[in-house]
Amino acid sequence: MKAIVLDEPGCLRLADIEVPTRVGPNEALARVRRVGICGTDLHAYGGNQNFFSYPRVMGHELAVEILAIGAVDGALDYTVGDTCCVIPYLNCGSCIACRRGKSNCCTRMQVLGVHIDGGMREQFTLPADKLLKADGVPLEQLALVEMLCIGAHAAQRARIAPGENALVIGAGPIGLATAQFAKIAGGDVLVMEVNPARLEFCADVLGIDKLVDARADAMGQVKALLGGELPTLVFDCTGSARSMQGAFDYVSHGGSLVLVGHITGDIAFSDPLFHSREMTLLASRNATPADFAWVIESLRAGAIDLSPWITHQATPESIVTDFPSWLDPATGVIKAMLSFD
Repeated sequence: MKAIVLDEPGCLRLADIEVPTRVGPNEALARVRRVGICGTDLHAYGGNQNFFSYPRVMGHELAVEILAIGAVDGALDYTVGDTCCVIPYLNCGSCIACRRGKSNCCTRMQVLGVHIDGGMREQFTLPADKLLKADGVPLEQLALVEMLCIGAHAAQRARIAPGENALVIGAGPIGLATAQFAKIAGGDVLVMEVNPARLEFCADVLGIDKLVDARADAMGQVKALLGGELPTLVFDCTGSARSMQGAFDYVSHGGSLVLVGHITGDIAFSDPLFHSREMTLLASRNATPADFAWVIESLRAGAIDLSPWITHQATPESIVTDFPSWLDPATGVIKAMLSFD
């Protein structure tokens, strides 16, 4: 069967691998229908993704069809033939984080497509409890649920108060998802971005009118939008050390900074600034089952229109040549989608 393998940075190929022949206890066999291309995949291709090892079958934003289910302990809400999205975080269930309900940062976390092979293949087996049925949600949207969950989890971490000024720095897909769910949570959202097309997307698709062009006097623009003040909540979704370090400057006294993106190195910040503002610093990693439920509920309710997000399509044959171009902002990719149909 077909699989997309990243052998090393910059080396992507279409491979022929064996079809799974066994479904073990508490496992399901899934036919992959759609795969959303994530920033994680792009960073892995570029050789700068945390926690990633090569060679790897990438892919963790997945819409799948259930082909078989092994003997399962407990009840499932799906059956053979159903389409589902996938929770790609394989947690241990017993470590200190899992015991406290934070399965998203399990000490022995294995993420599909990052630590272990993911869904850029026609079929694969996975734990049965990592499948979520979402009646009424189309395949393309199912494949973007996990991406939206990253933003939803960041918004949940921030505990946004109704009407709270929330600045989202970076309007890549994760930044857009964060802005979307910060808005759904009741925040008064600002978005800062260097790419004018992304700012236009925020205005036209997300309905956000407080936009900051990061190319010129961003601080002045933020203060002008907020009557001379700074936001009490800042999300950095860039995955850029320079931006992450600069994000501290935008947080008001008594405010919070949520680092959603991450890098492979260190960041530094001014301790006097941090302490003088009694700032709260939070990391946001992956998502919880509750975040998935929130996203699916929002999609069913029509709170999000995902159609404009999907700007590029690929087949297993075309993705090997198309993929490198998606690293270039000039390509205009918001979300690319791989189809195995």
